[in-house]
This record gives sequence, structure tokens and C-alpha cells, in this order.
Amino acid sequence: MEFNITEQKKYYVNGIPKQWDGPVMKVYSPILTNGVATYMGSYPMMDKDAALTQLDCTIKAYDKGRGKWPCMSVENRCQYVMKFIKGMESKRKEVVTLLMWEIGKNFQDSCKEFDRTVEYLEETVKVAMDMDKSYKEIKNDGGILAQIKRAPLGVTLCMGPYNYPLNESLTTIIPALIAGNVVIAKPPKIGVLLHYPLLEVFMESFPVGVFNMVYGDGPTVISPLLESGKIDVLAFIGSSKVGDILKKQHPHPHRLRCVMGMEAKNPAIILRDADLSLTINECLAGALSYNGQRCTALKILFVHEYIVGDFVERFAKAVDGLKCGLPWEDGVQITPLPEPGKIDYLNGLIDDARKVIKSDMEAGLPLIQCKSGEVRVYGSVGTLTKNGKVVMNESWGEDPNYLTLFKPAVVFPVNEKMRLYKEEQFGPIVPIVPFKYESDVMDYIVNSNYGQQVSIFGNDPDMIREMTSQLVNQVCRVNINCQCQRGPDTYPFTGRKDSAEGTLSITDALRVFSIRTMVATKDGNLNKKLMMSL
Repeated sequence: MEFNITEQKKYYVNGIPKQWDGPVMKVYSPILTNGVATYMGSYPMMDKDAALTQLDCTIKAYDKGRGKWPCMSVENRCQYVMKFIKGMESKRKEVVTLLMWEIGKNFQDSCKEFDRTVEYLEETVKVAMDMDKSYKEIKNDGGILAQIKRAPLGVTLCMGPYNYPLNESLTTIIPALIAGNVVIAKPPKIGVLLHYPLLEVFMESFPVGVFNMVYGDGPTVISPLLESGKIDVLAFIGSSKVGDILKKQHPHPHRLRCVMGMEAKNPAIILRDADLSLTINECLAGALSYNGQRCTALKILFVHEYIVGDFVERFAKAVDGLKCGLPWEDGVQITPLPEPGKIDYLNGLIDDARKVIKSDMEAGLPLIQCKSGEVRVYGSVGTLTKNGKVVMNESWGEDPNYLTLFKPAVVFPVNEKMRLYKEEQFGPIVPIVPFKYESDVMDYIVNSNYGQQVSIFGNDPDMIREMTSQLVNQVCRVNINCQCQRGPDTYPFTGRKDSAEGTLSITDALRVFSIRTMVATKDGNLNKKLMMSL
């Protein structure tokens, strides 16, 4: 599937197109052509002054809450958004193609990301209109009349991730705009060019200065924005490490409202009575959709010792059955990885697991044991691990035909001495940990730095009820007999600990980018007429 090379030389200042003559960043696809990295184009590498100019334009549009956009009715703002959605739809083919080439997402998932984003934005408009109608009601409590509504927070900086560069960017940008904020956005380091077809749509759809884009290296263009103290809201999807750095750069952190979606190490707990066919299908999709490069992916599987041998053998066979190849090939599920150095990182995790196994063998320790110290051997899987094998499936690792593609690896038995036990791999490795006592798994989750989601597979209602009552105090979504996931978008999406700050969903996003405010007066005929006129 062909694409047009995109040399982005145009950017906008105060809605006026400008020619960029400064340094650029060249973009290469993870998909190779004749064994050579495929050149896709380039984008501007702005400097501090260019970034601050964009910020000044955004601040001017907000005018400390007195600008046309923040004072506009929600209904009118929604009309601008609908114009943007219509323009966005006309760019579908171009954006989907760039998604495949730039980040290696398969055709089906690239289409799904685009279409789901459009649906999300359309539903956000509908919900915003309904919410606005409810705010027009005049309340009377204790002789005090009040109209309670929501007001914008100010200048919002939006930064999306590379794995969902379109969806995760627009599902913060558009709710922030509908709420009356003005937005300055930076596309992710990987997945920049796919935003370019939408840049002109933004400029044509919204008033001057309401939306602006910056490009370049984070420390060069983002640090000055935050250090200025003029950013009111930070919407960031990425790692907690980077999130902490960004927050600390603001001179008044208590005034900075943060909405963050960060990393997770979502576990699956597979109980002894789990339906293996259903569980394997769900874990396969949960762990390896888009190569496991999702914050909601299942990053570690805890399997009861009673069934772990059968599970590992069947799961490894299912993993080997996944089709690997180029994003546009029919039925392809594993595609090239866009992050530079990712394959070396994944190989490092497996080498680390091997070293732990080797060390345990040299020390005379059993390779498979529970925390209680009881040794368990799991059929043919147990025989394999006795020989020091840690990857249970046959077809895994680098693919010489693609070079940037890593075939999934099923690693077993994983223990607490391995990096894979705690580290978020964010790629196609599936660590499996055997367990005997559910309390051991609960201890892992309680002590984890992450608290986004968990999946439980089993059929004992008493056991699941008992575990769920504890898990809801550790993570923000407990999935029963299904994989972890974000949707539907009407449900809250958030996390505890290092996994999130703030809540996103269609309704929650409109709330998180705004603040409750009210107009009040004492009850009386004159005041009642005044309130009604408002």
C-alpha cells in the first residue's frame, strides 16, 4: 500500500500559514523496502522561540477567560467541532495509510482507530449538548437561587502517545476545546506525519488561536511552555517518569490541572476452574493485540499450578499460529515495531530470564516452585524447564525477513527475580507465573507500582466475589472472563498509583477539562426574573 512522502514545511501562526525554513526531523518507517528503512518525509524541529510564539497565540485567544472562545456557548463550540469532524472524515484514507507506515499498526486496527475516534468525537458533542441543557435549570435551595454550570480551565497542553497517536490525542484535544479551553498540542515522537493532514482541517474549523501545534524535541519545545507558568492544564499520555518531569517544570504545580494516562502492568489471574478455550482466546488478544503495545494489554499471566501445564502448551501453540507480516496483509496480527532499539530491549528481557534460570539451576534450586517452597512439575512443560528452556513457543524472536518485527515469545516460568516480573515490557513477550495460593497473586497486585486493570478467569462465584472485593481497592477496572480494555468509551477509564491521574471517558473528559461554577442570588421576584434572563 503506497503513501505520499510528506515534507512538512508549513505550520500555522495565528491561523496564518508560515513556511518553515529551520531544521527538520526525517521520518523513517519501521517497514523496510528492499531491506532499507523506508523514508516517509520530515517535520519541523521548532526551537524555544517558535514554541513560545505558538503559546502566545493560544494565550491571546483565551484572553484570561474573556476571549470569544471561552465565552461562547457550548452549542456554538459544538458546531465548530462538527465542522472539524466532517473535515477529518475526508482525510480517512490518508491518515489510515500513514498509521500503518509510521507506527506499524495493521490495516484493520488502523481503520478501527480512525473510525472509533470519529464516533467518540460525535458522541462527545451529543453528551456535551445534553449536559449543557441540564445546566440551564435554576435551582432553589434554602431560599438561594443558583444556576450551576461548568467553565473552562484555560490554556491546555495536550500530548498523545505513539501507540494510539490519533485517538489518544483527539480524545483529549476535542473535549478540552468543547469545554471552552484553548489548546496547544504536540504530536508524539513517533506518529507525527499522520497529524499533518488534519492540521489544515483544524485551522479551517476553529477560530484563530484556539488550536495551535508545536513540533520538535520535548525538552526544547515543551519545557519552555511549562516553565512559563502559563499552561493551566496538562493532558499527557505516556510514562509516569516523563509525567513527573513535566509536572515539576511548572513554577506553580498546585495550579496545574493534570490529566494523565500512564503505564500499567495489567495481570491476568487464571484460576484452576477457568474455561481454558475462552481464557486462551482472551489472553491471546489481550496480551498481543498491536504487538502488546497498549497500556491496557495483559502484561503478565498468573496461572494456577493445577492447569498451568495444559495452559502453557495450548497458549504457546496459539501464539505460534498468529500471522506475522506487513500491516496491510490479510489477517496479519504481528507487525513491525516502530520504536528504535525495541528488539534489543526485548531480547534483553529474555536474556535476563535465561540468566535467572541458569543461576537457579547452578544453585540447585527447583525451577518451578510456589512461594510456599513446594516443588511442582507440570507435565512436558516441566520437563522443558528442567533443561533451562524459558521460551515455550517454537517460533519467536527477530524475523530476518522484516528485521524490525519480533515474533511473540511466551516466557515460563517467570519468578520475582526476573525483570519481566515487574517491568512493563510494552511489546510481544508474554510472561507466565505459576501459583498455588491466590493470596500470592493478591500480594503482587497490592505491592505493584501500577493499578489500572486486572482480568480474572474462573467460574467459582464465591472465589471471584472475594477476590473482586479486594481488587477494586487496588485497580480501577476488574474484568471477569475477558481481557483488559479501555472501551466502551462511555465507561470511566483511569488508574491508581503510577497508572493514571484523572479520569477519561466521554462524560468524564468533559468534566475533567472544566470546573463547576455558579451564579447565585437570594430568592425574590426581581432576582428570579434576573436569573431567568441569564
